[in-house]
Amino acid sequence: MNDCIFCKIIDGTIPSVSVYEDDDIKVFLDISQTTPGHTLMIPKKHVANIFDYDNSLARHVLPKIPVIARAIKKSNPQILGLNIVNNNGEIAYQSVFHSHFHFIPRFAASDDFAMTFKDNSSNYSSEELEEIASRIHKNMED
Repeated sequence: MNDCIFCKIIDGTIPSVSVYEDDDIKVFLDISQTTPGHTLMIPKKHVANIFDYDNSLARHVLPKIPVIARAIKKSNPQILGLNIVNNNGEIAYQSVFHSHFHFIPRFAASDDFAMTFKDNSSNYSSEELEEIASRIHKNMED
């Protein structure tokens, strides 16, 4: 992709602070540094989001997530936890349409990063939850 910022980082057109690179992925510090150590992992193959991964790409990219997570955690004894965030589609806050995973180290509850999960459980009956689960299950790929 000629206009993809992450493709330009992969090919060196745009500089980055590299953490790790192999044939399949590039890992580098996010320029925003939401918290110290905020890191991005991107596949070298341009795919817009997780929906575009084929089995081969998934087998090469996804197993590296825990490896990167452990390295980040070990890099600073003050890191208490880590958010791994993958946004897919504009409605899900994806702003760069080249698949990527954010690794956001957490130091304290007041470290300027927050995610909110609202409890909507009272809005669903058991039957409605079973129907949702059934529809998802019917669309699982082998």
